[in-house]
Amino acid sequence: MRAAIILFDGGSIALIERIRDGRRYYLFPGGQVGPDETPEGAAAREALEELGLDVEINRLVARARFGGSEQRYYLARKIGGVFGTGEGDEMTGADVAGSGSYRAVLWPIGALATIELRPAGLAGRIERAAARGWPDEVAEIAD
Repeated sequence: MRAAIILFDGGSIALIERIRDGRRYYLFPGGQVGPDETPEGAAAREALEELGLDVEINRLVARARFGGSEQRYYLARKIGGVFGTGEGDEMTGADVAGSGSYRAVLWPIGALATIELRPAGLAGRIERAAARGWPDEVAEIAD
């Protein structure tokens, strides 16, 4: 299982820009849930490693399946740290062991349609949530 955060910053959202095999795409900050972690704990740890931010996990807002693996997305709130100072091994900006580069970015919510966002099904939900707030139900994303 993997866990990720959805973090709003004004009119932007925190994402990880990936460049791999000549393709540029964007992911939500997150990663693998460790054997002794909760999904919420893993999401918070990944936010610190990838973004340099301490976050408070609010609640689960979406789930998706990729190749048989579940991904959970948690709404989060910044409580400390400095954006872009993540010190995870992958956050060097260089091609790490052939897996491509990673870079923390704040992307304008109104421009999500201009990028390859994974999972794509979250883009519209984020735009609506920014305007009206998150619905109470957990979204099942078909990406």
